[in-house]
Amino acid sequence: MTVLLQLKRLVAAFVLVATSAGLCGPATAQPGVRLKDLVDVEGVRGNDLVGYGLVVGLEGTGDGVRNSPYTEQALASLLERLGVNVQGEDFRPANVAAVIVTATLPPFARTGSSIDVTVSAIGDARSLSGGTLIMTPLNAADGDIYAVAQGAVIASGFEAEGDAAAVTSGVPTVGVVPSGARVEREIEFDFQAMKSLRLALRAPDFTTAARMELAVNEALGGQMARLMDAGTLELDLTKSDRSPAHLISLVENVAIDPAQPAKVVVDQRSGTIVLGADVRVARVAIAQGNLSISIVERPAVSQPNPFTRGGEAIVVPRTEVNVDERRDARLALVEPNVTLSELVSGLNALGVSPREMIDILKTIKAAGALHAELIVQ
Repeated sequence: MTVLLQLKRLVAAFVLVATSAGLCGPATAQPGVRLKDLVDVEGVRGNDLVGYGLVVGLEGTGDGVRNSPYTEQALASLLERLGVNVQGEDFRPANVAAVIVTATLPPFARTGSSIDVTVSAIGDARSLSGGTLIMTPLNAADGDIYAVAQGAVIASGFEAEGDAAAVTSGVPTVGVVPSGARVEREIEFDFQAMKSLRLALRAPDFTTAARMELAVNEALGGQMARLMDAGTLELDLTKSDRSPAHLISLVENVAIDPAQPAKVVVDQRSGTIVLGADVRVARVAIAQGNLSISIVERPAVSQPNPFTRGGEAIVVPRTEVNVDERRDARLALVEPNVTLSELVSGLNALGVSPREMIDILKTIKAAGALHAELIVQ
């Protein structure tokens, strides 16, 4: 009776588990790439700003006035605006450096908001560490001033020197001023008044764009998205009662499975190889060998016998030539339409290094057996 009771309990547990699995249904894989990571929205972009300014308060690491006369001129102009007359005076400060200030005005930046700036020396200053950027207007491409920068400069590098040696780490002539610029003028862009909006794919692809169209129309419940080309999707904002900002907040969180072209990227300088998941190789045989020839010169000096008149030392050349050819080199056969993992496993089976693998991939591409775009950097 005990055995029969345990058997009934096991059957009941099995039925319970099977019923629960049926209620839950099979797990489906959800695409994990949002549109906000694949596209750029029309009009939502940053604008570059640039300005010329001075960094003061350096500890003797500023510009040499003789080599950078523009630093003296800019400093004299600054002091005159502050009411200090330096005309005819001979001053050569070593704690001032002329710099170029760059920043990016983000989209929808409002007056009074702060942005980060980068400060770069343009003269012969050795370091900007510990300096302070004086009020610098930042201009856009149209010549108008959109922000003003000022603040303490933070340089990541440093310089140290002594009487006989010096050491420099990083780039001490470039620094940043976190939140160092304040926006003084806004860029006019009426996002709410737009009737249509275009989404530009960062990596144009017809398949990815078509999947975007289907996913967006399904998420918005209508035919609002229209595929224009491989890199552009147009949204008709007049077909919805939502505002453009609300529509974009919905669209940018739609997830799709983007189509990736088959690519093999090779960096010859570092020996790095990156293969896409869709790389395919036709049936091909690969043989990789290595021939190493080393030549070593070991000259010997022949000395004359002791007490020999007119004798002189003679250099006798001695050369050693060694030829080393790998005897374990094998011929590998790659089956047609192999996957990425199979290709890597086959090449690793030959015992080749990454740099030798680069030559093999080039040869496979030249033979027409590599069904992917080979990009050599």
